[in-house]
Amino acid sequence: MAKTHVTMKVNGAEVEGLVEPRTLLVHFIRENLALTGTHIGCETTHCGACTVDIDGMSVKSCTMFAVQAQGSDIMTIEGVANADGTLSALQEGFRMMHGLQCGFCTPGMVMNALDFANRHPEPSEQEVRESLEGNLCRCTGYHNIVKSIVAGAKAMAKDQERQ
Repeated sequence: MAKTHVTMKVNGAEVEGLVEPRTLLVHFIRENLALTGTHIGCETTHCGACTVDIDGMSVKSCTMFAVQAQGSDIMTIEGVANADGTLSALQEGFRMMHGLQCGFCTPGMVMNALDFANRHPEPSEQEVRESLEGNLCRCTGYHNIVKSIVAGAKAMAKDQERQ
């Protein structure tokens, strides 16, 4: 099968590669770029483990072809931390509020929450629960995940006020 050349920005760096047109974005991220924080769970958009940020929107990368991301600006979980390597406000919320158990869903939860928190600086627990509808936690740790996102969103808002 003929391969297609793709270019995009991932975590601030220009990347390129040759892919078959049917290559899913999640496979391109994991296999071509070796960014394995984006997990493969269901490959049917049900679990959300593969969630990344594309041009400012939370997207499940398991049902998007790499060629569809041509020219896009993508952030994976590896790009969320602060430039100095410290945890972002949202990641710190997950750490402080014990928002992870096995950790498999965590990258997708954080990426979904990042988009949500940018639009809802002071969310209610109910709003957070509704925003998580497409992200599954197999350990059933939703209570602490919700608390983590509420705390992280508030911290993000405070950080933005200071800037």
